Amino acid sequence: MKSLEELRAIRDKARSQVILRENNDNAIRVLVGMATCGIAAGARPVLNAIVEEVAKRGLQNVIVTQTGCIGICQFEPVVEVVAPGQDKVTYVKMTPEKAVRVVNDHLVNGNVVTEFTIGANS
Repeated sequence: MKSLEELRAIRDKARSQVILRENNDNAIRVLVGMATCGIAAGARPVLNAIVEEVAKRGLQNVIVTQTGCIGICQFEPVVEVVAPGQDKVTYVKMTPEKAVRVVNDHLVNGNVVTEFTIGANS
């Protein structure tokens, strides 16, 4: 850090990430399974890809959080999308590339990416 502007940029980036995690009853919640099974299967890069894509698109109605074991370890990394008034959607065997597509198709356009869901992978 060499200037006040760099410090402000760091602060603004941190604030935008905190906003993604604040509670909002009308927001879409994205839960990424981050128990040891999820982390071992690659959940951290998936979480990072979702957070970055949500921030890049400026989605204010989306909360991205970590959760513990979801209970389907054989399908890790697992991402759940919970939208108010809709059924929960469980995405399985996620990758960062799939996560970006889920943000673009599901969170932005409202179209569930069915080929990534647990029903398509059971």
